[in-house]
Amino acid sequence: MRGKNLKYRLLIGVAIALFFVIKRCSQREVNPYTGRTQTISMNPNEEIAIGLQSAPQMAQQHGGLHSNNQYQALVDNVGNKLVNSSIAKQTPYKYEFHLLADPNTINAFALPGGQIFITFALFSKLENEDQLAGVLGHEIGHVLGRHSAERIAESEYWQGLTTAGSVGADMGGVISGIGQNTLLTNGRDDELESDDLGVRFMLKAGYNPEEMIGVMEILKSAAGPNRVPEFQSTHPDPDNRIEKIQESIEKYRTQ
Repeated sequence: MRGKNLKYRLLIGVAIALFFVIKRCSQREVNPYTGRTQTISMNPNEEIAIGLQSAPQMAQQHGGLHSNNQYQALVDNVGNKLVNSSIAKQTPYKYEFHLLADPNTINAFALPGGQIFITFALFSKLENEDQLAGVLGHEIGHVLGRHSAERIAESEYWQGLTTAGSVGADMGGVISGIGQNTLLTNGRDDELESDDLGVRFMLKAGYNPEEMIGVMEILKSAAGPNRVPEFQSTHPDPDNRIEKIQESIEKYRTQ
């Protein structure tokens, strides 16, 4: 009886795994702006809706929007210049740029669909407009690259395989660990792709892409000597990012 139950469990586990593999294959599509094949489970309108719905909460978590209209106008001008001079303008996304009041957290991030944020803590450390363009160009790259939508779809896939492993052979923990490592690696690839797109956007808009290296130095300094090792982080090490940014600059300048 015990062997029979194990056989049923294995069959059910295989069926669940097969369902999620087939589902993932049906969700594969080529990003028309990057040329990369991705797993995507939502359309651009759904991405935009998620971003708009989440934006107020994200702002609240960082002390709300900054009250200085002049600073906000600068962020808007640089962000819009990057969009209007690049392929980002051809996308269906609604790009909006927000300066957050947070004076302590050095960060910038993008929500699906075009909501882009930079904290005052990071804004205040930037030395010039070109560095601001580097930060915002990177975040536009995340939106255009559909990185959040891809992570959501890939997470659903690995959760499905984890369930299949748990049902079929008590292997859910092992599969979950593999999935987490895969998502970490993919997250680092997203950052490098956004850096590459950011360089491209900066050049198109007339900004100096070398200044993005200065942004990396700011981030490295902010992280200090106790920064998380690259293999445990969704972000590549700043030194590795600098090397890749330099390669992107050479690539696009020769083009």
